[in-house]
Amino acid sequence: MLLSYQAETPFDSIEGSHEYVAMLAEALDEARSEVDAEIAAAERDGADRRKEALLLVSFNLAKLNLHITTSRRILNDLRTLRRLLLAERGLPGGERAPGGEKTQVAAGD
Repeated sequence: MLLSYQAETPFDSIEGSHEYVAMLAEALDEARSEVDAEIAAAERDGADRRKEALLLVSFNLAKLNLHITTSRRILNDLRTLRRLLLAERGLPGGERAPGGEKTQVAAGD
């Protein structure tokens, strides 16, 4: 028995979560560019303390970018695994609910 499910938030589906993480990655790229420009300006102005703080910000943005990239890969893997599992159950690509979301298999399957 298949249950129809419609997402209420962007995080209720793997695709929605993947899209959100992609938007975060874009925002991070913009922030890193702005911080790089600020670092160059601080260097020109001889503002060493500001430059050090901005370098720390840049470092933390780079770490966050790594986590976001890893999250995108994990979400891709989950989408692939879901497609494989649905195909094994005889549901090639899964059936679509009215809201465009994949249907969920009933508990116990």
